[in-house]
Amino acid sequence: MERIGELAALATAIFWTTGALFFERGVKQLGALTVNFYKVTIAFILLTITATIFRGMPLPLDATLHNWIFLSLSALVGFVITDMFLFSAYGTVGPRIAMLFMALSPPVTAGIAYVFLGETLGQRSLLGMSLVISGIILAIIGRANGFGFLKIDKEDRRGYIFAFLASLGQSIGINLTKIGVEGYNAIAGTQIRTFTAIIGFGIMSLVLYGGKNIRNAIKNIEGLKYTSAGSVFGPFLGVTFSLVAIQRVNVGIASTLLGLTPVIILIPELLLFKKKIKPLEIAGAVLAFCGTALFFL
Repeated sequence: MERIGELAALATAIFWTTGALFFERGVKQLGALTVNFYKVTIAFILLTITATIFRGMPLPLDATLHNWIFLSLSALVGFVITDMFLFSAYGTVGPRIAMLFMALSPPVTAGIAYVFLGETLGQRSLLGMSLVISGIILAIIGRANGFGFLKIDKEDRRGYIFAFLASLGQSIGINLTKIGVEGYNAIAGTQIRTFTAIIGFGIMSLVLYGGKNIRNAIKNIEGLKYTSAGSVFGPFLGVTFSLVAIQRVNVGIASTLLGLTPVIILIPELLLFKKKIKPLEIAGAVLAFCGTALFFL
């Protein structure tokens, strides 16, 4: 069981990496809120088809009130709030730096537990947290061509803040998901999360834009193409596999393997998109992941 969970977490990191690359292009075409709405809508349709085939039940009608409450809360935190910050960061500092900040999620989770639950951190945990933070700072320095990061422009500064808030949201969301999906089907659990997210993003669209952004996006075939591709790898395959991982292994172990994303994302950006990745960025990504791994050894 644990081996299945570990493999699922590793697969999730790969899926999320692929999805992030597509979503970056979708956000530049359509905007973060629009991409998020269509992302979860497309994912829900794919999940409904999958549930019909494998469960014989298109909708999660067998979910308990407990499942609905905690999975809906995890969707509002993990999808709606977290992804709005994360996707906004994609459009400013790019997916490589944004996903690097997500490596903060495991130690941030421990920090929340320390403040609210009184759980203490050992020396190894503190060392791991220090390595993660050092890795992020190193990557920022590398991206800014040296200590010019001290003079980060307003756009990049906002991107860094959004990326950090996304990692905080993921830390809260993953614990809510663990509680809500315990003993329940991962596909159906993801359906509940995406359904709640559709409502959340829909309300945000109506309040902020009167729904015009969603209607106008239909004309942008290029943006929808990237969003659709990202939806397959992100909220459909990625989130479903992450729930499988969370069900079968310790949340800390799952978070550590999910933390591989900032390292994996360097490969396609270097080989496929021919982006220049500075040595300090590579060192920062590796250092951040090593810190995350050390944190939960």
